[in-house]
Amino acid sequence: MSQPLELETSPAERRRQKVRGAILEAAERVFSTEGEAGLSIRRLAEEIDYSPSAIYKYFGSKEELVDELKEAFFSRLMQSVDRAALQTLTFDQRIRRCFSTYIEVAAERPHHYLAAFSSLGASAPLGAADDDWSTFQKSNKGQAFGMVVALLQEGQDKGVFDPSLNPFLAAKSLWASMHGLAQLLIHLPGFPAMMPDPSKNVSVKEFTAFHVGLMVRSLQPATQTRGNNENPDV
Repeated sequence: MSQPLELETSPAERRRQKVRGAILEAAERVFSTEGEAGLSIRRLAEEIDYSPSAIYKYFGSKEELVDELKEAFFSRLMQSVDRAALQTLTFDQRIRRCFSTYIEVAAERPHHYLAAFSSLGASAPLGAADDDWSTFQKSNKGQAFGMVVALLQEGQDKGVFDPSLNPFLAAKSLWASMHGLAQLLIHLPGFPAMMPDPSKNVSVKEFTAFHVGLMVRSLQPATQTRGNNENPDV
């Protein structure tokens, strides 16, 4: 006979989650001001007035904590994409919204985004060895990558995207493109407005839409791409 589901967490578990959340928020603050070099268990203990041993009760090592910080960013990203990818939208609108959301979430939380790609931590990187692929797929980062692959495969099934593209390789290329723009917006906030003719300046939102339009167009078959060259949205 199956056991009844626990409808509410216990006070102890709620407190545990609250403390874990406080530690992660402190890690993001420290990372934002002191970078990777300043992030340590002792420094976090100072930030939230805890002892290092108390933090070790929640995270076994700094690497484990950083991995959790990375996972938290991709969890936030997927939640944002879920809201953006409304089924009432057309496929073209959905994929543009999803790509734009990645860039927007990164720019809105720059320090957390940079921490998500920190060299610290022990999680498998994107493109890890075959024996780590199953582990990567189970992580929030892997699931976010899987969402991009799924969108590409859906586009191929619909005849919108080039069927000869390897969806996994294309997804990595798209991720690199989104990551590149996100990094530029974080480090060079005025980047979109850098134009020879000031009257042609564009906003971050306008440039992001333009960039995403180019990404989508690059996935289309050659004949379809030529037909979309006159589309003012791209």
